[in-house]
Amino acid sequence: MTPTDITLNQLSRELVLTWPTGEEHTLSCEYLRVFSPSAEVRGHGPGQERLQIGKENVNIIAIEPVGRYAVKLVFDDNHDSGLYDWNLLYDLGQNHATYWQQYLDKLVAIGYTRKTAGQII
Repeated sequence: MTPTDITLNQLSRELVLTWPTGEEHTLSCEYLRVFSPSAEVRGHGPGQERLQIGKENVNIIAIEPVGRYAVKLVFDDNHDSGLYDWNLLYDLGQNHATYWQQYLDKLVAIGYTRKTAGQII
């Protein structure tokens, strides 16, 4: 399923995706960055994932279309590898609460405290 609209709000650091079903997913840049499909984040196989920390204030500076199936998100921390296909973006939206809580739990497990500065996640 291809989104009907993609809107980047750099001030709030959020990407809003509207789907043909009428659903709308608002995803923070931090969330998209820590769940990047890149090998840098996911590794090249099971057990090679790298927990991303310190991404609380990351922002998207460019959205580049890749054919009709994906976008490349360019972040202001120079991360620009990994293609976000429509299925991945829909999944990230549908499962936001679960994935985000799993991420927060991993941060707690390593003793990392997020610095939110009032940002809505």
